[in-house]
Amino acid sequence: MTTMSSAQPPAAALPAAGLPAAARPTVADTTHLRRVFGACPSGVTAIGAVVDGVPVGLAASSFTSVSLDPPLVSVCIARTSSTWPLLARAPRIGISILSAAQAQAGRQLAARQPDRFAGLTWHATADGAVLLADASGWLDTSIEAQIPAGDHDIIVLRVHDLDASHDIHPLVFHASRFHRLEHI
Repeated sequence: MTTMSSAQPPAAALPAAGLPAAARPTVADTTHLRRVFGACPSGVTAIGAVVDGVPVGLAASSFTSVSLDPPLVSVCIARTSSTWPLLARAPRIGISILSAAQAQAGRQLAARQPDRFAGLTWHATADGAVLLADASGWLDTSIEAQIPAGDHDIIVLRVHDLDASHDIHPLVFHASRFHRLEHI
């Protein structure tokens, strides 16, 4: 076992660590902040519901599990989202964990366009949660809490039903691009 006496990683491990402090990007540089946040891969989800008879949704890569008892998950939504206020009115919200074959669906749901579900195969549950066909997993949820956090809100969702197929590989978002997983 190797131990380190400093809380800082070794200089060789950090790309800008050898630069003088004045030359390094700071947390105030949002481009740099986004690049560093993007170093951590995440899954890609479609968040959707039927609102006023129409499917409404968005793509989110900030999805994570929160609790087993009660079953809770969360997603972070930008406060500037014009879609979230519509989804927040829905009694149920579907979360589809996109498969590696659904990169185009991820792009489409992330785009600012009127009908994000055009050409996508989806179905709605009896309570209006929208789920995409061929996703690697899905959850039927309702809003449990909404917590302000900087320029985003953390949305905590209670899970009512769910399923997944581990034979369907998930879509992964890393360094601002979509990827697929490979076994090592």
